[in-house]
Amino acid sequence: MYLTDRSTPARADTARGRGRGPRRGVAPVVLVLGTVSLITDVSSEMVTAVLPLYLVSRLGFSPLGFGALDGVYNGVSALVQLTGGHLADRVRNHKLLAGLGYGLSALCKPLLLLAGSIGTLGTVLALERTGKGLRTAPRDAMISLSTPAANQGRAFGVHRAMDTTGAMLGPLAAFLILRAAADGYDAVFGVSACVAVLGVLVLVLFVPGRRREAGADAPDGPDGRPPVRVREALALLRLPRLRALAGCAALLGLTTVSDAFVYLLLQRRAGIGEQWFTLLPLGTAAVFLLLAVPAGALADLIGRRTVFLAGHVGLLVAYALLLWAPATPVLAPAVLALHGTFYAATDGVLPAALAGIVPEELRASGLAIVGTSQALARFCCSLAFGAAWTVWGDGPALAGSAVGLLVCAAVAAVVLRPAGGTRRPPQPQGSG
Repeated sequence: MYLTDRSTPARADTARGRGRGPRRGVAPVVLVLGTVSLITDVSSEMVTAVLPLYLVSRLGFSPLGFGALDGVYNGVSALVQLTGGHLADRVRNHKLLAGLGYGLSALCKPLLLLAGSIGTLGTVLALERTGKGLRTAPRDAMISLSTPAANQGRAFGVHRAMDTTGAMLGPLAAFLILRAAADGYDAVFGVSACVAVLGVLVLVLFVPGRRREAGADAPDGPDGRPPVRVREALALLRLPRLRALAGCAALLGLTTVSDAFVYLLLQRRAGIGEQWFTLLPLGTAAVFLLLAVPAGALADLIGRRTVFLAGHVGLLVAYALLLWAPATPVLAPAVLALHGTFYAATDGVLPAALAGIVPEELRASGLAIVGTSQALARFCCSLAFGAAWTVWGDGPALAGSAVGLLVCAAVAAVVLRPAGGTRRPPQPQGSG
């Protein structure tokens, strides 16, 4: 995948049903899906914000035990993404699969109130992440298919900014609930479940269904074209650009320490009290919110490879600060700012890069392949980092991740460069 390829009006004109060139705004479906993600992220991040401290401090989990659960939390969704992406393409109803995913995640939130052992917690988190895996690729496919190729970065940036607004409000809500409620953790889990149900209702009522999301040239019914087969989805791996993108996403994911570990490390390095721990994700989310749209637009303008790799450089600097910077008042804001910049430069840019690679009828499958490769790698990183922390301590574990990230970023810079050292000309959408 050549992330340096710029999306241009000429490229956008080749997209079926969207030959009128790029538009300044974003499609209404992007805004509605952003609203759904905002509400859902309020629910999810309320739980995510308290879970590390709840497991380590309240239930007495070791770093290895927490790493295993965190790996399950991220790894299960990775495996299910492939199923969700393929089924969405097969039935040609991205909204249906996304709704099932959001609904399953909402149903799992109240079950956290009953989970007290590692086995029960692991099962509930696995089911909740199954819902996330089902919805991610269909949701991103709806965004991609409703947007001209030249504006993919901006559209995903707008969605991620709205999503991140929820990620900001979630930890803040958890912080306020913990301070106000006698049994704070149970109250957080209960409120989270109610908010998740609201997100499902917005999706069902306001996101357009099959015909509108599929584009002007879509068939009138599910039998208008033969269903997409698994063999056709797997054939996407023959596209050199898709293989390169998926491979680099996995390679970099192997050295990307999970957010929960970053916040635990920052709490220890900066001497932050437990009562303030749930506000740490708020710092990352605030920077992500501010930079998501500008970073997406910049990627459309100067090339996605440059922005994507720059985000990983920022993460590497954050690791360096956690390793060697003194515990001054500026340490926490600096690390959180770099952490948020990393997500702004990578989270939306990665799916935006697929617009000119994967045909429309296989868009969700292509998004799932790349997302799965990255998420599985991060699952392995969580397990490895938790084990390394338990055996050698947090400092050596983070140092190993930093060295690995530096090497992997250098490899990705070479793999993702344009062929022959020059920028590739725009190609029709779906070309390989």
